[in-house]
Amino acid sequence: MNTQSSNPTTNPSPLGGRAPMGGGMGMGGRGGGPMAMMRKGEKPRDFKGTLKKLIQYLGQYRLLIVFIWLLAIASTVAMIVGPKILGNATTKLFEGVMAQIAGTGSVDFGYIGHIIVLILMLYLVSALLSYGQGWIMANVAMNITYRFRKDISGKINRMPLKYFDGTSHGEVLSRITNDVDTVSQTLNQSLTQIITSVATVVGVLVMMFTISWQMTLVAVAILPLSFGIIALIIGKSQVFFKRQQDYLGHINGHVEEMYGGHVVMKAFNGEARSVEQFDQINGILFDSAWKSQFLTGLLFPIMNFVGNLGYVAICILGGYLAIQGSITIGDIQAFIQYVRSFTQPISQIANISNILQQTLAAAERVFQFLAEPEEIPDTLTPVQLDTVEGRVDFKNVHFGYSPDKIIINDFSFYAEPGQKIAIVGPTGAGKTTMVKLLMRFYDVNSGAILVDGHNIKDFTRGDLRCMFGMVLQDAWLYNGPIMENIRYGRSSATDEEVIAAAKAAHVDHFVRTLPEGYNMVLNEETTNISQGQMQLLTIARAILADPRILILDEATSSVDTHTEVLIQKAMDILMKGRTSFIIAHRLSTIRDADWILVMKDGDIVEQGKHAKLLAKKGFYAELYNSQFEGKEI
Repeated sequence: MNTQSSNPTTNPSPLGGRAPMGGGMGMGGRGGGPMAMMRKGEKPRDFKGTLKKLIQYLGQYRLLIVFIWLLAIASTVAMIVGPKILGNATTKLFEGVMAQIAGTGSVDFGYIGHIIVLILMLYLVSALLSYGQGWIMANVAMNITYRFRKDISGKINRMPLKYFDGTSHGEVLSRITNDVDTVSQTLNQSLTQIITSVATVVGVLVMMFTISWQMTLVAVAILPLSFGIIALIIGKSQVFFKRQQDYLGHINGHVEEMYGGHVVMKAFNGEARSVEQFDQINGILFDSAWKSQFLTGLLFPIMNFVGNLGYVAICILGGYLAIQGSITIGDIQAFIQYVRSFTQPISQIANISNILQQTLAAAERVFQFLAEPEEIPDTLTPVQLDTVEGRVDFKNVHFGYSPDKIIINDFSFYAEPGQKIAIVGPTGAGKTTMVKLLMRFYDVNSGAILVDGHNIKDFTRGDLRCMFGMVLQDAWLYNGPIMENIRYGRSSATDEEVIAAAKAAHVDHFVRTLPEGYNMVLNEETTNISQGQMQLLTIARAILADPRILILDEATSSVDTHTEVLIQKAMDILMKGRTSFIIAHRLSTIRDADWILVMKDGDIVEQGKHAKLLAKKGFYAELYNSQFEGKEI
């Protein structure tokens, strides 16, 4: 075993040698807490930019969307010509009644009946076209939703670990659930309504001009007032929609964090603080939602009031024109219907403006996530090793979670294949950080890490991580059978191989005592087995993976003394012929290591075998004796 000591420099790190978790399970949440992410009065979102991105995202469906537009226009045309034709029937009926009173003629019911049949056919065609439009749009909306979730899922796998260290799980989940659902619902419902409303406004305007340009000008004169009101209210409500969508994600993050750590929260009497912070976030969410809904809720009644003013003016003008003989009774009746049809879609557009704002706010959050920096791409010409020997070299490695806080300083050493390397030191020394660098969860700032003489950046991340087996201090199991949780280490393993790995990890006996044995399903929170049993299962998973390099980060930290002895024996067998890195605070577990690296403040301050380090009576001896004071060494 040859080693090269690092140049010790003093650079204490408050981050504790681990990725910054932004407060861990404290009531403040991750990443500085929700309150740090939004401030009252923050500038409105880039709605134009987001709308442009959303339109680009819809690009592959442009032919379908054009077809939807055509269906909407055809449906609208079939609907809006109805009042004009019906006006002819009204005129004909009025003329017939007047002729019958004067004794010069009678009502032509055949003509009127023909018009009624034509009207019914037009309305039926309009309904069928509208149904087809909605059906196609629903398919487009579901495809967009599928693509969004697929893109986000893929993005999550390409994101660097530091992003998730600084962002709560609830925030990320909110992008996949709340934000995508908001976009989906708008595309499926409101977008078709907007298309229909715009087509109706244009079509009705044309029909109104064919009846009376004077009355049309009166109807159009109210539009500037209407649009002014809409612009004013939307401008005021944008900031509240922005804050509402953000704090919806914040409150999800807080609930997820508190529920995930509810045992710790209760143990430290954190209920009051948790409720206080929830009330604070919920209060801002309520305030933003109330103001946004109140402001947009004003649109519909105000637009109705403005529309009614125009309606009164048109009725007066229409009566005057009818007296002058410039317009027929049927045309007045048709025009009044058109006025209602004209103002109603404008009111609808105004009424769904809040939904559009929510949609753009949600879409922007999704696009912001998709635009987050990703991991450095894997090399296009990766190294392929026929066999992995397990030699590991750290060469002058410097690393910090932020450039201004370097916590690993000029770290150098190498391990021969099959050696057992223990890494010890106080909390914050940088022990677990070394493992994260070795697995390329993070990339070094400078220097290099080599496996079998090749820089780990010359491997794909997948190939690199296949060389390693990991057992972490935080055991992770998923909702599924015990058999499949162990098989997660090697998906192609047979049931017999899974059971053999379980026996090696001394987990087989307790599994067979469970009601369904290996088929027992672990619940979502893994509360139907103990913490120690969870750790044993993860060790069995690592044994099944049969890697050339092992990483054991406090692998026995959650088991009792008897189980620890059994696991240690299994690990001794497992580690034979494999390069092993053992991170431990319990120094009794690494006395037989081939080499011990003693870390402090990101530097190797001592190294050697157990007996030699004790004899030096240095920092390692101080650590060891602090654990075994009063006991024979």
